Amino acid sequence: MKRAVTGLIALAAIFTALQAVALPMGQSAPEFTLANLQGKPVKLSDYKGRYVVLEWVNPGCPFVQKHYNSGNMPRLQKDAAAHDVAWLTIDSTKSSHEDYKTPQQLNAWLTEKGAAPTAALLDVDGKVGKLYEAKATPHMFVIDPQGKLIYAGAIDDKRSADVEDVKTANNYVQAALADARAGRPVAKASTQAYGCSIKY
Repeated sequence: MKRAVTGLIALAAIFTALQAVALPMGQSAPEFTLANLQGKPVKLSDYKGRYVVLEWVNPGCPFVQKHYNSGNMPRLQKDAAAHDVAWLTIDSTKSSHEDYKTPQQLNAWLTEKGAAPTAALLDVDGKVGKLYEAKATPHMFVIDPQGKLIYAGAIDDKRSADVEDVKTANNYVQAALADARAGRPVAKASTQAYGCSIKY
């Protein structure tokens, strides 16, 4: 019985379905500056005038692995780049946690997965993650060229770590970008993020 309870607690820690971000849609996305994997500062405002996607990542999370092992996340990143969308991958894992990766380790993992973000950023003290009220990996945000937040929440509607589910999922990030670029209101501006809890 004790083992079963422990297993349930561990499962709850891994799978986290959380309420959508409390930041109001249509408001200015909070400015931030973070170091990239080469130690150079990157500011959100560097990309004003472009759509920006923020992706919270943790390579140790099965839900993140689903989207990278399937090639889904790298494919989305490359499609974003082809449409001049800036894609910022953010790791808010604290340095004392077993999932923490050094800049070199994170860079190696992203390279191995064929990832193509505009920049990968480290948020070791968790300030930016908490500023955005990011709760899960992956937790996704879309910002328009005026710097307004137009989407926050899950990457898609298949709340599982099963790679096969990627094929039939409705991708909320792609849909938000398509709506916005077509001049339409974003049909789903916020959803519940799912995945692993961020290791603040």
